[in-house]
Amino acid sequence: MINGVGVSPGITIGRAFVIKKNQGKINGRLLNNEAEILHEIKQFDLAVELATAEIQTIKTDTQTSLNEEESAILETQIELIGDPQIREDVIGKINAQKINASDALLQVLDAVVQLFENMDDEYMRARSSDMKDIANRIFKHLNKTESEVHRFEPNTIIIADDLAPSDTITMDIRYITGFATQTGSKTSHTAIIAKAKGIPAIVNCGQKIYEIRNNDVIILDGSKGILFVNPDENVRNQYQAVIMDYQKHSEELKLLKDKTAITLDGTRITLSGNISEAGEMDSMFNHGAEGVGLLRTEMLFMDRNQFPDEDEQFEFYKTIALNAKGKPVIIRTIDIGGDKSLPYFNLPAELNPFLGYRAIRICLDRPDLFITQLKAILRASVYGGLKIMFPMISNLSEILEAKKILEEAKSSLTQQNVNFNADIEVGIMIEIPSAAITADILAREVSFFSIGTNDLCQYILAVDRMNEKISHLYDPFNPGVLRLISHVIEQSQKHNIHVGMCGEMAADPLATQLLMGMGLKEFSMSATSIPAVKKIILSNNMEKAGEICSKVMQMNSSAEIISYLEQNL
Repeated sequence: MINGVGVSPGITIGRAFVIKKNQGKINGRLLNNEAEILHEIKQFDLAVELATAEIQTIKTDTQTSLNEEESAILETQIELIGDPQIREDVIGKINAQKINASDALLQVLDAVVQLFENMDDEYMRARSSDMKDIANRIFKHLNKTESEVHRFEPNTIIIADDLAPSDTITMDIRYITGFATQTGSKTSHTAIIAKAKGIPAIVNCGQKIYEIRNNDVIILDGSKGILFVNPDENVRNQYQAVIMDYQKHSEELKLLKDKTAITLDGTRITLSGNISEAGEMDSMFNHGAEGVGLLRTEMLFMDRNQFPDEDEQFEFYKTIALNAKGKPVIIRTIDIGGDKSLPYFNLPAELNPFLGYRAIRICLDRPDLFITQLKAILRASVYGGLKIMFPMISNLSEILEAKKILEEAKSSLTQQNVNFNADIEVGIMIEIPSAAITADILAREVSFFSIGTNDLCQYILAVDRMNEKISHLYDPFNPGVLRLISHVIEQSQKHNIHVGMCGEMAADPLATQLLMGMGLKEFSMSATSIPAVKKIILSNNMEKAGEICSKVMQMNSSAEIISYLEQNL
C-alpha cells in the first residue's frame, strides 16, 4: 500500500500506465565567437515562438472541450513562455558565460522552479509545474525532439513523477480512470484538472511509486489518498463494494448544489469558496458556494517584472466582483514575503522569513504599494459586495495604521470624484496567536474575523508543516489549537462581528460539527469540498453539535478527539 495526498475524490480499479519524462540536461557546450552567440539567441527566440504556437494550437484544437480552469492554465502557459524576464535572463547567461541557449534556459528555469518549490503557500508552490512545463516545451524545440504520443487502454491509471499542465489538458482521457503522481499538492494542475473532470487522483506518493510497473493492477482511493498495487482478490472484492457505495453517495451530493446549508433545527450556515482568480468562480458556484470567503491576490503580483498599477488591479477586482453577481467577496490584501517573493521586489534575506518582513508588515512599511491596492479595490467595490481583509495582523496598532491608510485611499478617490463604497467592510485574518488571544481587543476595530487555520496551527504548535521530519506534529485537533479557535469565535460573538474560517480545517468534514458547536457559521473552502461539508450540516442540528463540542473540549489529546469525531461522523 502506498500513501499519498488525495486531491480528487473517488475510487477506481485499473491498470498502471507509467509515464517517465526525459528531463533536459546541461550539455556544457561553449560558444566560441559573437556569431555563435547571435545564432544561439536566434535559436532561443525561435524555440519560444514555436512553443507559443504549440500552446495556441492545443488551445484551438481543444477549445470546445475546455472548461474555464483549463483555458486559464493554457493562457498562463502562453504568458510564461513569452515572459520578457526569462528571455532577458537567458540571453544574459548566453552573453556572460558563453554557454549555449539550452544550458542557459535550464539554468534560468531551474532557479525559478526552485524559487516556487521552496514557497510555503501550497497554491504558489504548485505553480512550479508551470515552469517545468514551459522549460520542457522550449527545450524540446531547441533540441528538435518530438513529443511522445501515449495511447491508453480502457481503465488506465496514470502513474507519473508529475504531470505538466498541458499533459493533463491534452490527454485523451476517455480511458483514464485515475492519476497518481510522486510529487504534487492539492493545488497542483493534476489536482485541478482531475477535479474538473471528476477523475480520482492522488499526489505526493513519494519514492515508492517508482516501484510500480506498466500493467500492474491498481486500486486508487482518491478520497483517502491510498494506492494498492496488485492487491489480492479479497481486497479487490472489498473495494468493488466500496466503489458502488461511493458512486451512490456522489450522486446524492450532486443534488445538494442548490440547497441552502441549513441544519435540521433551522440554523443557517454560510459556505463560501477560496479562490485566486476569476477563472475559478464557475467551479466554485457550481459546487454550491454562496460567495468568495478568500480571494488571494498574490497571483496578480507574480510572474511579472513590476508591480501592477492601480488600473490593472482595478480591472482584476472588477472582474471578480461582476462574476460574483452580487454575492460577497472577501479580498485579502497582498500577502507577500515569507515564502512568496517577487523577482522585482528585493526582500531581505532572513533567518526566519515566516516570522519576518511579510504581508501587512510590508504594506505598512510601503504605504505607496498598499494604497494603490486599496484604491483599486475601492474603485471596484461599486460593482459588487467586496470586503477588505488584512492578513498577518498581530496587534491593534497594525489595524489602526492599516485603516488610516485606507482612509487616505478613500480621501484620494473622493478628491478625484471617483465613486466607491464608503462603507466597505474591513476585517482581519486571525492567523497569529497574539491576535487570537487578544480577539476581544481587535474585534472592536473590525467588521469580521476570518480564521486562517493553516498558519495559526503551525504558529501555535511551532511546527513547520512543510518539514517532513516534524509534519506529523502539525495537528489542527490539538486541544491547544481548538481552545484558541473557540476563544476567537466566542469573542466575535460577544462583540457582534462576523467570524468565518478559510483555512484547510474548514474543509475537513471531521471538524464540521465541532466547529458548528463552537458557534462557527461561516465556512470557506475549495470548491470541491463544499458538497461534503454541506451534507453534514443538512443532516445534523446545533444541539448535537453543541454536545460534541462540549465533550471534545474536555478531552486531553487529539487522538481521543479524532476517534470521537470519527464515531459521530
